[in-house]
Amino acid sequence: MKNSLHLFQGGSKYNTKAKGKVINYMMNKSYIIGIDNGSQSTKIIIFDMEGNEVAFGSCPLRDPLTPEPGVVVHPDDDLWDSVYTAMENCLDNFEGDPQDIKGIGLCSIRSCRVLLKEDGSLAHPVISWMDVRLSEAYKHEDDQVSYVTTTSGYLGLKLTGEFNDTAGNYEVSYWPLDRKTLDWTEDDTVIEANGLKREMLFNLVKPGEKLGSIRKELANHFGLKEGIPVVATANDKAVEVLGSGIKEENSCMISLGTFISSMILREKDYESANNFFPTLSAIPFRYVYESSGIRRGMWTVSWFKKLIGEELVKNASNSGLSEEEFLNQKAEEVPVGSDGLITILDWLTSPDTPYRKGLMIGFDERHTKYHIYRSILEAIAFNIKNNIDEMLNEIGSEINEVVVTGGGAKSDVIMQIISDLFGLPVHRRKGNSSACLGAAISVCNYLDIYRDFSEAIDNMVETDATFTPDANNHAFYNEINNNVVKHVRTYTDEILKLSYPIFNREE
Repeated sequence: MKNSLHLFQGGSKYNTKAKGKVINYMMNKSYIIGIDNGSQSTKIIIFDMEGNEVAFGSCPLRDPLTPEPGVVVHPDDDLWDSVYTAMENCLDNFEGDPQDIKGIGLCSIRSCRVLLKEDGSLAHPVISWMDVRLSEAYKHEDDQVSYVTTTSGYLGLKLTGEFNDTAGNYEVSYWPLDRKTLDWTEDDTVIEANGLKREMLFNLVKPGEKLGSIRKELANHFGLKEGIPVVATANDKAVEVLGSGIKEENSCMISLGTFISSMILREKDYESANNFFPTLSAIPFRYVYESSGIRRGMWTVSWFKKLIGEELVKNASNSGLSEEEFLNQKAEEVPVGSDGLITILDWLTSPDTPYRKGLMIGFDERHTKYHIYRSILEAIAFNIKNNIDEMLNEIGSEINEVVVTGGGAKSDVIMQIISDLFGLPVHRRKGNSSACLGAAISVCNYLDIYRDFSEAIDNMVETDATFTPDANNHAFYNEINNNVVKHVRTYTDEILKLSYPIFNREE
């Protein structure tokens, strides 16, 4: 999508206003920062005004704590610590002048709950999206809690000192948001029904608007110009949609992260959906329809890598490859369909089906650890394909291309598996984080660099590679999917319902 900017040639697709602004910013060596605070790490990228990556920094999050079954929290002040450290790392890798950075876009993990004291400090550890307490409304059980917000509200507060948050990160249940106005409901009874009081809520701004200006002490520490804006985005998956360049209704994005999901962009909201979630877009008053997802999706790949740990490190080192490259090379040697080994990805099932567990069936003497690895990748593709089909069938729509984002998109093997299964071209975008780029696009919207979000996408998003389907593999995968994969849980659920109470007795 991204085109080179030929400054002094006619026929540029930039409108006069945008072209002049981009030229001016480029001549002045101006940059923007995109923050992607995810479930496993924080990535921060400095971009130029065309979306080219200039510097990158990251910091892993610590493993979440599970002090009791169903409770999952982030330790200490881990989210902010990771943002702070990633920012330092990114700026250390930046060869330009931090004073030339014009704005910061903030994207963070969705579906978490943050409880704050009156001074804005944490009253309790940040509650993860994996925590069962988020399946119900907030219960006020501690009087030191003065504010209830999201991760974007909390991190925005740490960056700006302002009690503002993006409306785009309140797409899930148990928040009193009016989706038609992108503001809190005016009905206090609705707020109370969600366990809240109006004074406990942050002020809301729309995606692409200003959360506040960076705090003076942070600007001084990082060498940034005082007063630069911190710009709101939306929930992290919707920001990925923006940064992946999804503009048309026949395009679908698959995000291969800790939580694997797929999304399409629409003009209208959708009430009472059965097979998907109509969430808020990173573009105000547009909507992202999200299929059912895979909890601990790419985490399952990480789990497997740890399982074969020392041997994997040794073999990869002897081959002169990274661990991922070595695994993918070996997975390419495994036949399509993994010689009949089928994996069902229920490593972290939803609260309404607690008996479900991950499954691998069909083992025989042919199977190696690399069959297991490929089978996990194929399971991801089968699962998300079936979830997408359920969503598309409900709304009576089709897709003709897929864009894959997230860390898993770096694997050529899974990209080809997805293309073969869907029978469609599958695109991998350039860059280390589509969410970072989406956050940067939001900054460009606030700074009025481009005419609108659409024009920013045209000039800032670029495709790295496109994978095309093999017709024979497409037919074979669909035979496996339609005749086997879709029916496995029909039989295994009954067995797992019997084993669940045996292994989960209450003390």
